[in-house]
Amino acid sequence: MRKHALLTAFVAYAAAGLLHHIHNAEFLAQYPMMPPWLSRAMVYAAWIVATAIGVLGYRLRRRGLLNLYGAYGLLALVHYALAPVGVHTIAMNASIALEVATAALFLIVVYRWRSG
Repeated sequence: MRKHALLTAFVAYAAAGLLHHIHNAEFLAQYPMMPPWLSRAMVYAAWIVATAIGVLGYRLRRRGLLNLYGAYGLLALVHYALAPVGVHTIAMNASIALEVATAALFLIVVYRWRSG
């Protein structure tokens, strides 16, 4: 049962992260205060690298890698360090919130998977 919960949380977070990264990459110019050096390709590459770490952690059952992967999703909150919630569009806020929520859920499942 715990393995199923871990896989379900992993897939949900990976999908939410992909959704946010796609939105971020495709609407990069509209995201407020994004660094000028950040490119569409870099946004996609970040998701690929992070997810590869997550897949490796899942396959090897390494809690450290899984924690790192989950923590990466919480970094979506950095958008709000750059610009307040109110200047982001509804779609931006929704994709950020979905990634953060699923990353937090994933981290809870990882903790319970190894602790219980």
